[in-house]
Amino acid sequence: MGRTSRKRSTLANRAIVASAALILGGGGLIAVNVYASAGEGASGSPPGRTWNTGTQMSTIDCPDVGNELPDVPDEARWEVDRELAAMDTQITDAYQQFADRKDEISRDPNLAENAVLGPLKAKRTASIDRIATAVERNADRPQGLDGLAPCSLRADDNNHDGGGYGAGDSQGQDAGQDAGQGNDQGADQGQADDQGADQGQADDQGADQGQGDDQGQGQDGGQDGDNGQEQQGNGPEASDFVDIQSVQPNVDRPRQRRGASRGTFTTDCGRNENGKFNPDNVIVAPGVSNGAHHMHDYVGNQANDAFASDDDLANGDTSCRNQGDKSTYYWPVLRLQNGTAENDAEADGGGKDQNIGEIQTPSQVTLKFVGNPTGKVTAMPRFLRIITGDAKAFTNGDANANASWSCTGFENRQLKDKYPICPDGSQVVRSFAFQSCWDGQNTDSANHRTHVAFAQDNGRCPNGFRAIPQLVQRIVYDVPPGPGFAVDSFPEQLHKPVTDHGDFINVFDDNLMKKVVSCINGGRKCR
Repeated sequence: MGRTSRKRSTLANRAIVASAALILGGGGLIAVNVYASAGEGASGSPPGRTWNTGTQMSTIDCPDVGNELPDVPDEARWEVDRELAAMDTQITDAYQQFADRKDEISRDPNLAENAVLGPLKAKRTASIDRIATAVERNADRPQGLDGLAPCSLRADDNNHDGGGYGAGDSQGQDAGQDAGQGNDQGADQGQADDQGADQGQADDQGADQGQGDDQGQGQDGGQDGDNGQEQQGNGPEASDFVDIQSVQPNVDRPRQRRGASRGTFTTDCGRNENGKFNPDNVIVAPGVSNGAHHMHDYVGNQANDAFASDDDLANGDTSCRNQGDKSTYYWPVLRLQNGTAENDAEADGGGKDQNIGEIQTPSQVTLKFVGNPTGKVTAMPRFLRIITGDAKAFTNGDANANASWSCTGFENRQLKDKYPICPDGSQVVRSFAFQSCWDGQNTDSANHRTHVAFAQDNGRCPNGFRAIPQLVQRIVYDVPPGPGFAVDSFPEQLHKPVTDHGDFINVFDDNLMKKVVSCINGGRKCR
């Protein structure tokens, strides 16, 4: 095992989830990839119109029902979330159906429509009906959801709908970064840069030594030449990587206005050295095992799994140095695709969901809460849930994407839809600047997004929202330079860097949250 690997906690055996496969057909490799698409990257091509059996990947484009739902009554929230999770599984099952019938489909493309899309539509129609019925028990029945059931086939041109957000940008960067996200992230970027530069230099000797050690691991010949790393699974591709030194600086730091809250509060919750991870997501899919279809790293609260209640979290142990912080912080694991089989190679969220390779322990994790450039912040409510980024951004488009990739020493250059190739002595950095505005009422919402928001261009919160401490999360990895690593993802998302995301549930005790607010509003740097 490499220098950043660790012993794993035992992974529960869960229901088998369909996985992706590269299939051989028509004399060439056909990558069968099934996408659940939403909103901005909406479906619209007639079913079957763009299906082909050439070397291009075939995709399924399905509207994202969760994004289109109206407000869901609290009484119906659990049942609706369960059905939405079931619809995710329906997509991954369809993914498997393509692989299982690859030979027939390669000879008769129309079979995909009859054998896969038809049954998929029937399952989605039933789930949508159950969702509407659950809502109707406590509110008016939502209208127009039936039109979201059909999915269509289309060719994947490796360029998702994102207004230039995807592969069409030769540098993999977005200079026109959303101002709310970009400014909030930039507000803390200077501090992150200082830490990153120090960390990158401090780890030079370890990085150089580790690169020599790791490059030869898990390889039995069939290498692809990418620094000796063995490319496996269903992505990413070489085109998903870019040399960070070829990227122009693109981070703008917002101007601090009079009355800004300039302080910070940093909580130390470790690097998940104890190896707590699972493929659940208690925010999006409560009560559903393997609701994420990919493995998450966890720091902070140790009670988090699909079945954790607020009481469970409140009474759980924490890895945070300050025991008043029982919050849960989690994100998809990052793996080296070096041919090494992990303990989850035959488990849900791991190999069964096409997430393979050696899980990496971060060399550094920084969890910092920062203020607002225009005014004071107010306390977060306990059990506030925030998701930043979009695990399905490759197909959904960039509306909710918030991935940021860089290298230590280069953190004024941020990538959204590319992984960075870092120079010797520099380490990979993934960062998340969470939403910093709260609606003042709800700890969650039907789509798990609309109760929080990013600040506007001028740094102020939208009308009806108030500024709260902003979580800025920075995760550093000491991996060999070059392609050969990837984040876990839903099988159909192909491990694209744009799908990176982070999750947070606030379980600070009241006294510690008061200290957080006081430090930030008072301009102090606290721990």
